[in-house]
Amino acid sequence: MNSSLRFGYLLAMLLVGLTGCQKPASPAEYNAKAANPEYYNAALNKLTQVIIHDIFSPPVASRIYSYANLAGYEALVPFDAQYESLGNKLKSFQHGPVPEAGKDYCFPLASTHAFMTVARALTFSVDFYDEFEKQFYEQYKKDGVPDEVYDRSMAYGEAVAKHILDYAAKDNYKQTRGFKHTVTNEEGTWVPTPPAYMDAAEPQWNKLRCWVMDTCSQFMPPRPITYSLAKGSPYEKELDEVYEMGKNLDKSKQDMAYFWDDNAFVMNVAGHVMYASKKMTPGGHWLAIAQTVARKKKLSMMRTVEAYALTSFALSDGFISCWDEKYRTKTIRPETVINKSIDPRWTPFLQTPPFPEYPSGHSVISTAAATVLTNLMGDNIAFVDSTEFRYGHGVRSFTSFRKAADEASISRLYGGIHYRSALTNGQIEGEKVGKWVIEKIHARKLGVASR
Repeated sequence: MNSSLRFGYLLAMLLVGLTGCQKPASPAEYNAKAANPEYYNAALNKLTQVIIHDIFSPPVASRIYSYANLAGYEALVPFDAQYESLGNKLKSFQHGPVPEAGKDYCFPLASTHAFMTVARALTFSVDFYDEFEKQFYEQYKKDGVPDEVYDRSMAYGEAVAKHILDYAAKDNYKQTRGFKHTVTNEEGTWVPTPPAYMDAAEPQWNKLRCWVMDTCSQFMPPRPITYSLAKGSPYEKELDEVYEMGKNLDKSKQDMAYFWDDNAFVMNVAGHVMYASKKMTPGGHWLAIAQTVARKKKLSMMRTVEAYALTSFALSDGFISCWDEKYRTKTIRPETVINKSIDPRWTPFLQTPPFPEYPSGHSVISTAAATVLTNLMGDNIAFVDSTEFRYGHGVRSFTSFRKAADEASISRLYGGIHYRSALTNGQIEGEKVGKWVIEKIHARKLGVASR
C-alpha cells in the first residue's frame, strides 16, 4: 500500500472512530432545542397563509384555528408538569390519547405535527403544506431527535390530531353548510350590499357547539336601537353620525379603519371589471398579535401555545355569540339606509361585509381576545403591530391589548359599516365572553400562577 492510500485509509478510520464515539443527544438536549416557540409560530403562520388563500370567512377561520391549536396544546401537555389536558373543560371534550409510559418522546414535535395534521384536514389547499412540512420536520432531526423517538412522537401527534378531528366532526358544522338567509325586505332589516350583493355569510353559525359558553345566547347584548328615520330619534342620530363621519373622514381615521379592515374577501370594482382581494381574518390578526407579544416577553413554547389555544376559544365563542345576535335582529347596514334615504352616492370608506350589522363582530371578538391575552400576559404591555404590513396595512403601536381592541372597535364606525351602539354593546359582549373563557378554562394545574 503506497503512502497516499495508507494516509486515506487511516483518515477514514479516524473519522469512523470519531463518529462512533460521538454521544447522541439526550432527551433533555433535543427537547430543549425542539421546544423553540418559533417552530410552532412557523406552523401557525403557514396555516394563516392557507386560510387567506382559501378565503375562509372569519367565523370559519376561527373554528380552524381553535381545533388546530387545541391539537397543538393537547399533544404538548405531557411536556410540562404544570399543565393539564382540557378534557372535561371544553364543551363535550374528553381526554384523549396518552403517551406510553417509560418511552422517550419529543412532545414539541408531537405538538406541531398534531397542529399541522388538523390544519391539513380542515383547509383546502393542502399542497401548500407539502414543501413546508418537508423542510419543517427535518429541523427536529437536526436537533438530534433519534429516529425511534421521532417516529414515536409523530405517531403520538397523529393520534392526538385524530382525537381532535373526531371531536370537530360532532360540532354541527357540516349540518350548517348550504343554508341561505332569507331576505324579508321588512323595514330596517338587512339586505345584501354593494358592490357584489353577496348572500349573508354563515346564517346558521349559532347552531355550532360552543367551546366554553353554556349556550350561544348566554351573553346576548341589549336590543339594538329601534329603526326610525324620524328626526331626532336615537336611530336617526346614530345614522347621521355614520353619514357625516364618512363625508369628513381625515387620514388618521382612514388609516385606522384600513388597518383593522380584516375583510377576508373584498370585491374591487374598476370600470366594468370586478376582482377580489384577500386579507387576513380578524381572528388571524389577533393570534398574530398574541405571537408578537409572546416573542417580546420571550414566553416558552408551552405558554405560547396556551395563549394561542385560549385566545382561539375566545374568538370562536365570540363569533358564535355575535352571529347568534346578528341573525336574531337582522339589523340593516348604514350604507343601505343612507343610499335610500339620504344620499344615493354615499359610500362607506370600507366595503360593507355580507351579514347583518348588530353587533359589531370586530368589537366582540377583539375585546374577547384582548381580555384573555391581558389575563395571560399582563396589562399595559406596549407592542408594535406589524401583523398585516405585508398586505399593505401599515404598522401601528399600542400600549395594551385593550387599547388595540378599542381601536379595532371604533375603526368600524370610521369605516362606515357600523352604528356606535353596535360597537359599545359588542365590546361589553366580548368582554363577557373573554372573562368566561378565563374563568372556566384552567390550562395550568391548581396553584400555578397565571403569569
